[in-house]
Amino acid sequence: MEQFETRMQLPIEHMQNIFGRHDNYIRKIENDLKVTIVDRDGGIKITGDRTMVEKAEKIMAQLTEISRKENTIAEQNVDYSITMSKETKGIEQIKNLVDEDCICHTMSGKPIKPKTLGQKKYVDAIRDKMIVFGTGPAGTGKTYLAMAMAITAFKREEVSRIILTRPAIEAGEKLGFLPGDLQSKVDPYLRPLYDALHQIMGADSFLKNMEKGLIEVAPLAYMRGRTLENAYIILDEAQNTTPAQMKMFLTRIGFGSKVIITGDQTQKDLAPGVKSGLDVALRVLSRIDDIAFCAMTSKDVVRHPLVQKIVQAYDEYETSVLAAADQSKKRKRKGF
Repeated sequence: MEQFETRMQLPIEHMQNIFGRHDNYIRKIENDLKVTIVDRDGGIKITGDRTMVEKAEKIMAQLTEISRKENTIAEQNVDYSITMSKETKGIEQIKNLVDEDCICHTMSGKPIKPKTLGQKKYVDAIRDKMIVFGTGPAGTGKTYLAMAMAITAFKREEVSRIILTRPAIEAGEKLGFLPGDLQSKVDPYLRPLYDALHQIMGADSFLKNMEKGLIEVAPLAYMRGRTLENAYIILDEAQNTTPAQMKMFLTRIGFGSKVIITGDQTQKDLAPGVKSGLDVALRVLSRIDDIAFCAMTSKDVVRHPLVQKIVQAYDEYETSVLAAADQSKKRKRKGF
């Protein structure tokens, strides 16, 4: 195979950010694209197969642009750039993520903004539509981004309160009888929502607004019989609702409200044979223009890179199992 070589200049002040600690980011690009990247007096030389070299060059340019925007490059940025480089016009498509407006900041000052194209479409849909369904695997930021959007709208007084809810269903375990009052019994199910609120809003601000009734974190069963107006409402873990619960929730929506419904269709904790309210809603409401449906994938996972690989591995396994089951049914119908 004929070796191709190209050179590009990088700003010296951004080199450390782009290369990563101990040149980890460069090693990752080299290993994935099978190229060699060498530092040459403030520039770099990339050698390898022509197609791979061109992809590596685009990735380096993308990371340089991220660094120029005063962003600290994370491993997730590198992984996502590599993934998108393998798609047609992938790198070109993610350029506008660099300029994406920050939704808000955490209490530690960390900016919260979309990190993938799937997340950007999700955030844009939340801005534009009254009801948004956000589906996808764990780690894609479905709940966290929705929470950031809700808190931002609340601080800007676009809504008068935030309501966070999720069905109180055990995740594959029987926890038995929990001690304490009713709130103590349901708190473990709502803990992920509390964690996100504390990180973005701060514990003191959250508690003050909760005491005033401006922020409510409650199990889905508490929504029955209410009309929720001028509120930002987030239904989390919607895959664990029944069709009746989902219908009940959607018919609670009043004037001036915005609703975000999140769920992972691959992680249901419902009893065997029980249909998911999320699955039914996605089919029933698909033709309503004022409702947005955002389906994120393993490419949008922004947790540790290993999580993305785990999600991909399970997706491949479940696909193969379904394919084998279909083949078995076909053979039985043919009498084999």
